[in-house]
Amino acid sequence: MLEEKEILEILRETKVLREGHFRLTSGRHSKKYMQCAQVLQYPNFTQRLCEDLARRFKGHEIHAVVAPAIGGIIIAYEIAKVLGVRALFTEREDGKMTFRRGFDLEDDENVLVVEDVITTGGSVQEVMEAVRERGANVCGVGVLVDRSAGKSDFGVHTESLISIQIETWEPEDCPLCKEGASITKPGSRR
Repeated sequence: MLEEKEILEILRETKVLREGHFRLTSGRHSKKYMQCAQVLQYPNFTQRLCEDLARRFKGHEIHAVVAPAIGGIIIAYEIAKVLGVRALFTEREDGKMTFRRGFDLEDDENVLVVEDVITTGGSVQEVMEAVRERGANVCGVGVLVDRSAGKSDFGVHTESLISIQIETWEPEDCPLCKEGASITKPGSRR
């Protein structure tokens, strides 16, 4: 397994952590933002991180790995490759996470849901719901970075490579807003 020091070095080297004034998907504001997609530019680092995460689920009976598009697609593929199972992804359609492109799950298949980073865990919960609507079982959740400070409870075995706390504020309490700093809305949901 990779040590926390090695994981942090990979995240720093690939410029995953950004600084500025950010409006997060949750609506909260922060001085820092984790753009995990940055690491996906580097297949060697992505492979190392995903192999480590996949190893944490070895021995579990997993039939498929599912992730939300677009951030989790490569992660699902790499983890599925290590586990020797299928990789699928969900997409948002009419505001709801769903399977498209002919992707489907069989009743009682065991699914590992993966994601690059969780803050509130909302996207993972939506993918879990889509999996269960297909009659499949969510047997675990794997994430590269847990920003929830361990607060996201998915009710299944959950593993993250690293947990990083980043201070956030409600917009009305944001010191950067009070200073008049311009804000950026990064991420996948604009």
